[in-house]
Amino acid sequence: MIERPEELEEFTPYLMNRIIARYNKGVDQALKDVGVSVAQMRALAVLAEGGPSTINELSVLTVIKQSTLSRTLDTMERAGLITRQAQDGDSRFRLISLTDEGRSAYEAAWPAMLGMRDTMLKALSPDERETLNKMLLRIFYDIRHHDF
Repeated sequence: MIERPEELEEFTPYLMNRIIARYNKGVDQALKDVGVSVAQMRALAVLAEGGPSTINELSVLTVIKQSTLSRTLDTMERAGLITRQAQDGDSRFRLISLTDEGRSAYEAAWPAMLGMRDTMLKALSPDERETLNKMLLRIFYDIRHHDF
């Protein structure tokens, strides 16, 4: 195992990044069985839970750069997982929606996400999980710089 200075493990952003990197690696492996990527799953989850969105909204909510997300959406559209429709006749602003196939892919992939979450948080009791989530939400809402 690689030794790291104690100060680094006490630096919360560093620790959060390491945890999420490990989580994403596990999710990536689990989602391969379902046939979707982590980026696609993020988009599917946001659309399934929040409804149709613009690419700007999806970029913020999925935490994916817009250029990368655009390529991901192209792949998803070709696979029949989403549709993109012009808003108010302006092709520059398109609303992205799940198709029935997209909803099915989301429902097939979601158990893998839950399983990885449970693996990530297995050291915590249900009360500790709830407390952690509440604390993270407080930080999230305090640090945000937009309406999402």
